[in-house]
Amino acid sequence: MNEEVIGITKFCIHPEKWFREKERIGGTKKLNIEKIKALNPDLIIANKEENTKEDIEKLQKNFPVWISNIYTLEDALKMIYDIGEITEKQNKANEIINTIQKEFTVLKQFIKTKKSIRTAYFIWFNPMMAAAENTFIDNMLYSCGFKNVFNHKNRYPEISDQDIKDANPELILLSSEPFPFKEKHIEYFKSLLPNAKVILADGELFSWYGSRLIHSAKYFKQIREIIANE
Repeated sequence: MNEEVIGITKFCIHPEKWFREKERIGGTKKLNIEKIKALNPDLIIANKEENTKEDIEKLQKNFPVWISNIYTLEDALKMIYDIGEITEKQNKANEIINTIQKEFTVLKQFIKTKKSIRTAYFIWFNPMMAAAENTFIDNMLYSCGFKNVFNHKNRYPEISDQDIKDANPELILLSSEPFPFKEKHIEYFKSLLPNAKVILADGELFSWYGSRLIHSAKYFKQIREIIANE
């Protein structure tokens, strides 16, 4: 696998060795098309939400492009399975899928007796933006036993101070990405909703739908335990 992967985006930080050594072909929204052409890949793996239609159409003129479109855990597992088939790595793909399914089954049993918690998940600060329903993050919140307070046609709506107060979440999760929320931001949200619990969340484990899901369920369980002990 190490030799087969010839190019990554600047956001592909795992494994760390690849991040240091592999050719970087830009960001997901700003691909370096000429650099990709120079690499002459046999396969390009893209995503409907992350990559632009314009870039994908340019690449499809010269290379096979496989595009994922992920909304749920089931979609993510199907993606891993399909890529395993395409790359003839079915055994490794099945191993990853089985591990993820096992961990989420344990999580499901854990939250079965827990009450649903009304939750807001923020991805950006200025302007404030949240992950609403019909997103992969929303599906992960559901897996935790959290009820997303934002139901918008826009999947990532801008949220005003008054919107937050009106939604009145019991829990506010501040993601580590794409905006790097820090401790200093907790006080701002506390000033709006003094009774809400505000936690810094690992954005990778809520929004990355590949093999990082191996670690997500245990992390979600830890969050529930932190909330219970506060």
